[in-house]
Amino acid sequence: MANIYLQKTKTIICKKLMAVLLIMYKKVFLFDVDGVLVHSEMFSDHYQKVHGVSRAEMSPFYQGVFQDCLVGKVDLKEVIKPWFQKWKWKEDVDSFLQEWFDFENKVDNRMIGLIEKLRQNSIGCYLATNQEKYRTEYMRDIMGFGKLFDGIFSSAEIGCKKPQSEFYEAVIHKLGVPKADVLYVDDTVSNVEKAKSFGLESHLFVGFEEFCKGIENGLTITIKL
Repeated sequence: MANIYLQKTKTIICKKLMAVLLIMYKKVFLFDVDGVLVHSEMFSDHYQKVHGVSRAEMSPFYQGVFQDCLVGKVDLKEVIKPWFQKWKWKEDVDSFLQEWFDFENKVDNRMIGLIEKLRQNSIGCYLATNQEKYRTEYMRDIMGFGKLFDGIFSSAEIGCKKPQSEFYEAVIHKLGVPKADVLYVDDTVSNVEKAKSFGLESHLFVGFEEFCKGIENGLTITIKL
């Protein structure tokens, strides 16, 4: 029994040491937004319940010209207006975006607390997200991400989106740090795989508890409270 206890103790110490080493050599954390920091029902599902317009009627927009909005090629306010009649929206563009962005403003405060502690430990924290410009501004100003994070890398401002390698190249160039200093966190498999192939250590996010355990089984242990 003593040997088993000793072995378990050594394992715990080893895991804690690996977590400390990870924090020591990672200078920057890159976080995705939706599915990592923000957890919300899809706006189109909400819209269907409230306004009686099916997702099938909204999907052509989101799968079509909205993709150009995500990389800054077109202005969302201009290209969304022609869809309002079909979507039975009778108010103005700003009101629509307000309802959309407010509905999806559901932040996991546990992740916010974790990010604050990472920054207190001199680890740079940035967003790496596919967003058009108006929601980027909403996140920066209304959601407070402009103050919470050291910076925001938005596809609309970069001009390309995840999982394009050009997106990750632009982010690393702007950060000015080696890839080895960065840990990337995303809940989309294709984004994580592409980031890994680009040379970034990447973590597939499946939940807060799993994230804290998954980073060498003890990320939160190393953070000064």
